[in-house]
Amino acid sequence: MTRNYFHLHLVSDATGETLIAVSRAVAAQYQGVASIEHVYPLIRTRAQLDRAITEIEAAPGIVLFTLVDSDLSVVLETACRENGSPCLSVLQPIFGVFESYLGTASISRPGAQHMLNAKYFRRIDALNFTMLHDDGQQPENLEQADVVLLGVSRTSKTPTSIYLANRGIKTANVPLVPGVPLPASIDGLRAPLVVGLLASPERIVQIRQNRLLALNADQETSYVDRMSVAEEIGHSRRLFAERGWPVIDVTRRSIEETAAAIIDLHKAHRLKFLAQ
Repeated sequence: MTRNYFHLHLVSDATGETLIAVSRAVAAQYQGVASIEHVYPLIRTRAQLDRAITEIEAAPGIVLFTLVDSDLSVVLETACRENGSPCLSVLQPIFGVFESYLGTASISRPGAQHMLNAKYFRRIDALNFTMLHDDGQQPENLEQADVVLLGVSRTSKTPTSIYLANRGIKTANVPLVPGVPLPASIDGLRAPLVVGLLASPERIVQIRQNRLLALNADQETSYVDRMSVAEEIGHSRRLFAERGWPVIDVTRRSIEETAAAIIDLHKAHRLKFLAQ
């Protein structure tokens, strides 16, 4: 199948994260078409915008922007209209809904969502905690976690933990290793939500083989043996069932989808814990 490409210009007065997330969510719905992303973050002056416009004119394509400065928005829209690039303010329709409902205008402050407030520092605290409690480190502190993830090697424990930490959720993860007992503190946990992660043996073997190849390591090991991996998965499944821990199969889930499921479980767990 021939793969078509188009230029996608993302112009933001902040980090551009919103535009990247929105545009990728939409682009994923079009098979056989891929975008060449050009990201222009922290565009807050006319000189900065002019440099972005020069690049847009050199490679015309779709232009999405989040600029709260109306004068800059007009300049960008005019330039796009002149060179035939479709242009859209991603946040403007949402601002319209908010202003209509709330009965007040927005503050027009670039990067307002990235202010150093309590939520920001909670995320930083969660990231610090998560990095210190990766891969079974400091098991004596697990009660301080919001979420504890368990699973055999290559069930995406670490990337899922980091994603959750970016959402302000302190996450520890503990590997299930054949012949190695769980930390004694696991069974006594009350406040944290404990979640078991599973994947199909075929998926685990594939990921492990790729990792060994990247490390130039020996492939003749039980680490990538289909039967041995199936036993590991079976043991972890029985362990989760015995403890009554919720289980998520990550075989066909992205990190974001796994994290979303965990966040829902955590909300319910937190309400139940506070009600006790």
